[in-house]
Amino acid sequence: MLEITPVRAFEDNYIWMIAVPDSDLALAVDPGDETPVLEWLQVQGKRLGAILITHHHYDHTGGIPELIQAYPGIPVYGPARESIRGLTHPLKEGERVAISGYESSLQVLEVPGHTAGHIAYYGEGALFCGDTLFAGGCGRVFDGTFEQLASSLRRIAQLPPETLIYCAHEYTLDNLGFASWVEPKSEVLRQRISQEQKQREAGLPTLPSRLALELQTNPFLRTSVPSVKGMIEKAADNSLANDTAVFTALRQWKDKEYD
Repeated sequence: MLEITPVRAFEDNYIWMIAVPDSDLALAVDPGDETPVLEWLQVQGKRLGAILITHHHYDHTGGIPELIQAYPGIPVYGPARESIRGLTHPLKEGERVAISGYESSLQVLEVPGHTAGHIAYYGEGALFCGDTLFAGGCGRVFDGTFEQLASSLRRIAQLPPETLIYCAHEYTLDNLGFASWVEPKSEVLRQRISQEQKQREAGLPTLPSRLALELQTNPFLRTSVPSVKGMIEKAADNSLANDTAVFTALRQWKDKEYD
């Protein structure tokens, strides 16, 4: 199994460091800042073997130039449909990223919406999904579309429920606060909020999350649930014709009244 460690960056970003078993290599996922990556590598006695990028936003890409300088010639993987400085291996749907010295690989999934070319990396029971899916929530729509993001989340929801979700921000408690507006009577949501509060009070990350838990508590994965749809239609003061319309109204509700 891959050993995956969160490295904090900025106010609430996580850079996921993937240590390759029986090797001194490690991969960095979405290194927006080079300094914590270089410090982690030094402490762990590792060297950087590759960089994996999910989308073009600077808080996910800003560390690339300095990391390339520190480790000349390392591959930089990322979405083919986005312009990213330093990218050496543009990726599209269905391609795989081989992990040097390891028998497994990561599959590329195109999950646009937050940005138009956003990708995720899936394998070994883990999903590195950048800002598409968050614990308890999802990303805002920037240069993608609501329809794209709704479709991407439906696709993620079809992965095995034991999949671990490695998203890129510590937004969990804020997201679950909004989720409790959408499902105020949910006991499983109440229990989750209590548990995640204990994690944060202990100085621990709430991530990774498990997809099974997201399917029970994340309203952006629950728009087809009648009670959830009803709350969204009430907030929108409108009848909504399909899942995409429901999702769009939910995301706009959060954008307007909660974020």
